Amino acid sequence: MGAEDTHVQDEVLRHSLDDPESFWAHQAEHLYWHKKPSTVLRRGEKTLKNGVTHPDWAWFPDGEISTCYNCVDRHVLAGRGDDVAIYYDSPVSNTKQKYTYRQLLEEVEALAGALRQEGVRKGDVVMLYMPMIPSALIGIFAINRLGAIHSVVFGGFAPNALAQRIDACKPVALLTASCGIEGNKPPMAYRPLVEEAISLSSHKPSRTLIWQRDVLRWGPTDRSAGQMSWQKVVRGAKARNIKADCVPVKSNDPVYIIHTSGTTGAPKGVVRDAGGYAVGLHLSISYLFNIHGPGDVMFTASDIGWVVGHSYIVYAPLLAGAATVLYEGKPVGTPDASALWRIVEEYKVNTLFTAPTALRAIKRDDTDNKFFTQIGQRGGLRTLKALFLAGERSEPTIVSMYQELLDQYGAKSAHVIDNWWSTESGSPITGRALVPHTGKYRKSEIRDHEPPVIKPGSAGKAMPGFDIRTVDDEGREVARGNMGNIVLAMPLPPTAFRTLWKEEDRFYKSYLKRFNGKWLDTGDSGWIDKDGYVHVMSRNDDVLNVSAHRLSSGGIEQAISAHPLVAESCVVGIPDALKGQLPFAFITLSTDPHPSSAIPSEQVASEIQNLVRKQVGAIASLGGIVQGKGMIPKTRSGKTLRRVLRELVENAVHGEFDKGVTVPSTVEDSAAVEVARAKVREYFQAKGGVHRALEGAVKPKL
Repeated sequence: MGAEDTHVQDEVLRHSLDDPESFWAHQAEHLYWHKKPSTVLRRGEKTLKNGVTHPDWAWFPDGEISTCYNCVDRHVLAGRGDDVAIYYDSPVSNTKQKYTYRQLLEEVEALAGALRQEGVRKGDVVMLYMPMIPSALIGIFAINRLGAIHSVVFGGFAPNALAQRIDACKPVALLTASCGIEGNKPPMAYRPLVEEAISLSSHKPSRTLIWQRDVLRWGPTDRSAGQMSWQKVVRGAKARNIKADCVPVKSNDPVYIIHTSGTTGAPKGVVRDAGGYAVGLHLSISYLFNIHGPGDVMFTASDIGWVVGHSYIVYAPLLAGAATVLYEGKPVGTPDASALWRIVEEYKVNTLFTAPTALRAIKRDDTDNKFFTQIGQRGGLRTLKALFLAGERSEPTIVSMYQELLDQYGAKSAHVIDNWWSTESGSPITGRALVPHTGKYRKSEIRDHEPPVIKPGSAGKAMPGFDIRTVDDEGREVARGNMGNIVLAMPLPPTAFRTLWKEEDRFYKSYLKRFNGKWLDTGDSGWIDKDGYVHVMSRNDDVLNVSAHRLSSGGIEQAISAHPLVAESCVVGIPDALKGQLPFAFITLSTDPHPSSAIPSEQVASEIQNLVRKQVGAIASLGGIVQGKGMIPKTRSGKTLRRVLRELVENAVHGEFDKGVTVPSTVEDSAAVEVARAKVREYFQAKGGVHRALEGAVKPKL
C-alpha cells in the first residue's frame, strides 16, 4: 500500500500491531481500575497434557477491575445518574420503560445483595435463561457486581440444549422468567423447559430465581427444588436495605462464558477476560460505532443470548455512558416491517446494529421501502449516523440500497458499515471506523475523519489489534486478491478469547492445530484486496470444489442477489459425477404472492444464471434453482443453516427425501426445514427423478 493510499485507520492499526503495549495502555486509561496494571501484555507459551505447546498471552495481567462499576457506578458518581441507561421497547407485550443510571444502580445493587444472601460468591457461575426484558440486564450486572461469572443462554432454547450448558458450566444459580414472547406468537412458558432441563442435567443449580411476567405466570414456585420469586427476593432485600458493592476481579478472571451457536459442531464455551474485554469494548464503541456518552443512543437489534447482544446491548453502550435500546420484537411482524425504523425515530437512535437477515426480511415484506421512506420524509431518521451489519455476509445490493436511503434520510454523512467478527473475537475484527483516531496522536492530528471508502461486498479493514492474514491449506500466506483461509496472528487483541471453558485441549484442536500453532484459524474463507479490505466469502465448509476450483457460496449468492426479484438466496454444493460439486441455489422472491412452484420460471432462471456467469464465471453455473418462501432455515442469531440445506439436497440426489437431517438447537424456526424438504422433493420429482446436472451420476432410488 502506497503512502498516498494510507488512511488514518491504517495508521491506527499499524500502531496497535507494532507497539501493542503503548496502544492498549492508552486505551486502559479510559476506565477505572481498582488496581492499575503495571504490565500491559505478557507473552508466553502454554503446554498441554500431551506435551504440545502453543502461544499464550495475557492483557493487563496484574490489574483488577469491576466491569459493573465502569458501566454503572462511575456514571452515577460523576453526576450523570439522571441520564437514560436503558430504553425498553416491547411491542410483543405492549410495554415501554426507561431506566436511568441511578435507577439501574438501585436495582442492580439490590439484586446483587439478594444473590449474595443466597450464596453467590466471587468466581461462581450463574446462568441466565431470559427473554429480552430489563431484568435480564439487571441480572447480568448483578452477577458481575459480585465478581461472579455469567453464562447467558438464549431464552426458549430446547431443554436438552439448556441442560448441556448447565452441565458444562455448573452454575450455582439459574435466573429465568415465567415466559418469553417470540414475535407474533403466543407467550412461551419457560417453566416446563427449565424444569425438564434441570431434570436432564447431572448438575443441579441450588437456586432458580423466576421473574414473573404479567402475560404468563410461572405458577406456584417449588421451594423444594430451590425455586424462588425474583421480585419477592428483591423486595425483601430492599426492605432490609441489603445491597452489594462491586467486587473487583483480576483482569484475566472470566467475566462470562458464552457458548458458540453450535452450527459448526458441539457448542464451545468461549471465555471472556474481564479487563481486556472492558478495554477493547470501550475503544470499539467510540472508534468504530461513534457512540461516546450522554445523549448518544445505540440500538442493537439482536438478543442478549448472542455475542452481539453481550457486547453492544449490555456492555459497550454503558461503558461509554450512552443509552442502549432493549427491543423485544422482530424486524417484521411486530407489527410490520417498519419496526426498526420506528425505534430509530422514537428514541433518536444514532447507531443501529442489525443482521443482513433482518434487512432481507424487511425487503421481502416492504419491497418498495415505503416504511423507511415515510418515516424518513418526516425527518424521523435524521439522528441515524450509521447502520451496521454483521452476522452473515452482506450482499452488495443490500449495502448499496441502504446507503442510498441513508444519504437521503439519515444524518449528514451517514454510513452503512459491514463488519465481520465472531463469538471468539468479542468485538468486530473488521469494519470502517466512523471515528478513526484514538486520541493518542498529536493534537493537530485529532480531527474528524471520514471512514475509509465504502466497498460493498467487503467487511472493511482490520480493527486495532487484529492481524489478519490469508493462507493456503499448508499455512503459507497467499498474495493479495487470492482466496484463502482467513487466519489471525497472535496475540489476539484484548476483547478476544484466549481459551475455552475447561477445555484447553479443545481450544488447541479447534483453532490452532490446523496450522501448527502459527495461526489461529477463524474457519472462514475469503481474500484481502490490495487496499487492505477483507472480503469474507463463506465458512470453510461452505466452499465448493467445482472442477478443482474453490468457489465461495457467498460470492455466488452475491451474484444471485443482484437480481431485482431475489429477496434472499442460499447456495450449497450438490454432488456431481463429473465436476465433483455444482452450486445449487435456494431463492426467495420478493413478489407478492410468491410463486407456488418450486421451479422458477425459465426467464428468472436464465437471468440468474447469466448473473452468476457474468459476476463469478462460467465455472460457477448453477446446477439447479429451487424457489420457495420460508424455506431457508436460520439460527436465532440470523446465520443461514447451509449445512441443513446441503444435507437435504445430498439426500435428494439418492432419492432419500425423508431421511433425517441434523438440525441444531439454535434453529430459529424448525418448520423452515420441512418447507425446504417439501420444495426439494417437488423440484427433484418434477425433474423426473434425475436432475439434469446429475445425469451420469448416482441416480435417485425412486
